[in-house]
Amino acid sequence: MTAATRRELPGPFAAHELGSGLWHLASGDRAGAEIYLIGADPGAARIMRDANLAVVALEWRDPGVLVTLNSSGGPALLHARAALVHEPLGQLYQSLPLARLDSSARRFWRRVFWLVRIPGGRHLLRFLARRRRES
Repeated sequence: MTAATRRELPGPFAAHELGSGLWHLASGDRAGAEIYLIGADPGAARIMRDANLAVVALEWRDPGVLVTLNSSGGPALLHARAALVHEPLGQLYQSLPLARLDSSARRFWRRVFWLVRIPGGRHLLRFLARRRRES
């Protein structure tokens, strides 16, 4: 499997310094990407403090990650030891082959969970299941 070695993520991004070379670039959009830069250059604070980041391009290389920050002031280059990108997928569960319960199955499980909640219901379920297996 070959991983993507270059990604370009549209912004805008707000930069937050988390300390000792760790940066969090957060998109204002709920479905937007979040980027964590680990081991960023010491000059990152100067670059990101006043920048309105429109596009962030990441290029993974052997010694680390080359980060290109495109802002209203022009592009700026930054080096980081590692970069982690989190992109939420809004329709993730719709594409998974999850089981769907029909109305009779929902009714069955609703009754089971109702029985378990009452005192002694767990023992009653065990008794009913044992009786069912024996017949």
